[in-house]
Amino acid sequence: MPDIKHFDPDTTLDQVVRLFWQRGTEVTGIADVVQATGLSRSSLYATFGGKPQLQAAALGRYLERQSRPVFEALAGDTRGVPAIAAFFERLVAARCSGEHARWGCLVTNTHATASGGLPEIREILDRHHDALRAAMRAALEVARTKGQLRAGLKLGDAAEALTLQAYAVNLRSRAGAEAAVLLAGVRAVLDGFTTTEERR
Repeated sequence: MPDIKHFDPDTTLDQVVRLFWQRGTEVTGIADVVQATGLSRSSLYATFGGKPQLQAAALGRYLERQSRPVFEALAGDTRGVPAIAAFFERLVAARCSGEHARWGCLVTNTHATASGGLPEIREILDRHHDALRAAMRAALEVARTKGQLRAGLKLGDAAEALTLQAYAVNLRSRAGAEAAVLLAGVRAVLDGFTTTEERR
């Protein structure tokens, strides 16, 4: 007779995402997950596997629910540089205030941990990076058509730099950096990409 689950795996996964995101995966053990979800170890293992598999599932959920909608909105924005600036303004606001203030980004936080080297984790980190970089590249391509970028700027390199800037915002905000400082750093990077007229 098949085993019948008496809990909702999707709800449990959302709880795990929140736990890993807020506390950090390295310091959160299965005992903490058991306490937060109210499930037994056997139920967790039977549904998700061990901690690496549970972490991969949580990262995948975070990518699809938290990150990808934002990336798609950026890629579809037709304003060019103002769209990129708005992306960072929203990012800084989310990281420094509100429900998830000072939590950073679950994906970015994972980059700084030993588990980031596990194949099942690395694959999701790479997908996240590629999606963010592609969204930045799309916004930059719009900016170029509008004459907002300085001559000779390599869009691939600029997209990579902006992606790394997003990681910096995530990490520094978790460490307590002020919103104004983070935004000033973003503006300095964008100023290096844009024409003199665009900066006025």
